[in-house]
Amino acid sequence: MIPDDLATPLVSAVCLALLWSLEGLIPMFEGREHRARHDLANLLLGAFNALIVPIVFATATLAVTLWASNREFGLLNQIDLPAWATLIVAVVVFDAWQYLWHRLNHRIPFLWRFHAVHHTDADLDASAALRFHTGEIVFSSVARLAVLPLLGFTIPHLLAYETILLPIILFHHSNIQVPERLDRWLRTVIVTPWMHWVHHSDWQPETDSNYSSIFSVWDRIFRSFRLRKNPRQIRLGLGVEEKEWRTLRGMMLTPLRSVTRSGKPPETNSRTLPSDKG
Repeated sequence: MIPDDLATPLVSAVCLALLWSLEGLIPMFEGREHRARHDLANLLLGAFNALIVPIVFATATLAVTLWASNREFGLLNQIDLPAWATLIVAVVVFDAWQYLWHRLNHRIPFLWRFHAVHHTDADLDASAALRFHTGEIVFSSVARLAVLPLLGFTIPHLLAYETILLPIILFHHSNIQVPERLDRWLRTVIVTPWMHWVHHSDWQPETDSNYSSIFSVWDRIFRSFRLRKNPRQIRLGLGVEEKEWRTLRGMMLTPLRSVTRSGKPPETNSRTLPSDKG
């Protein structure tokens, strides 16, 4: 049996390898050059974050979850459900928090400076799911220290959520030609590539949409759901074309520059329409 603390990175590595192969065989956005170089920079940033954050926050995360458990504090400790049902509630509730946090990263200018690193990737693919500035990961981890005890989360709850989350975010960032009918069926439940490509558009009304991480329902409930009839016409990224900003060093320095979303709408024949039907 695989230890719980190894399950998440192992599942993620297998999914990333599979998606990388499919991106080469059936890409949605063609003409990508230097895939290995592009993905290596994203993977290095992801690996750096994976090394640094556990060292800094693992003890604090364990402490706040144990504190809540010992005192029966937090939402999950107030409900009397079987363990499997509690786990489902934990995943759903924490995904709602992820939606809120993601939306705050778009609304608060200081947080956007760091989150913009994720959006500057014009060659979006599965590796972009790991492309987050270390500062953003730190801010997210600090916020979690307050949220986890309020929800009554345990470490197994958190590991379960992340094991489900990572394959899904790798999938919806991927450059795979997913048939529209299949994507439509999947996005009744989870976030899909057709949804998330819109989120990575350089046009602000599209960038500021589709914030969900696992379940697409949050965008439908809070009316931030958008689709594009022809995803290939989406202008991905935020117009940051300089080569130096695509390197690990460039990504780390991105918060020092102002990165804005475009106010220029897409062409009329590819206009995005708000939708709650998906």
